[in-house]
Amino acid sequence: MTPSTLTRHAAMAALALAWIAAAGPLAAQQQPTASAIATAKELLTLKGALTMFDPLIPGIVESTKNTFLPTNPGLFKELNEVAVKVRTDLVPRRNEIADEIAKVYAQRFTEAEMKEVIAFYKTPAGRKFSTEEPAAIDQGLRQAEEWSKRMSDEVMTRFRAEMKKKGHDL
Repeated sequence: MTPSTLTRHAAMAALALAWIAAAGPLAAQQQPTASAIATAKELLTLKGALTMFDPLIPGIVESTKNTFLPTNPGLFKELNEVAVKVRTDLVPRRNEIADEIAKVYAQRFTEAEMKEVIAFYKTPAGRKFSTEEPAAIDQGLRQAEEWSKRMSDEVMTRFRAEMKKKGHDL
């Protein structure tokens, strides 16, 4: 091995050891208690965060149906019937994503911290926040999209102007 190869191997070994050392505390956090998960679910419910996952199953079912439809247009009625049945059958599975998200919260926040946040969401300001936040986020995302389009147009104009200075019409 060359000296540079040895240096790379030593650096990779050091990085691996650091990763393993850092993973130890993380691994301990990966198994939250049932109580912490329940607290996280309460928080997510109060916050209204779980409702954002409501469209997942219908969206997956619809997407799957639409993969079959172009090559089987004569089966439109039957595919729709199957989609309704599969959507209905999978409704209970929505709890799986709620459990997974609750585990993430339980790993990132202590039970005491989540209880403090729950207390906030039970106040009038907290209830208003959970009610109004989705609309504020939606409006913010729309504004960010509009800003992004304006910025994109500006960048395109500037690129064209700079390239024109260099003798290129884009």
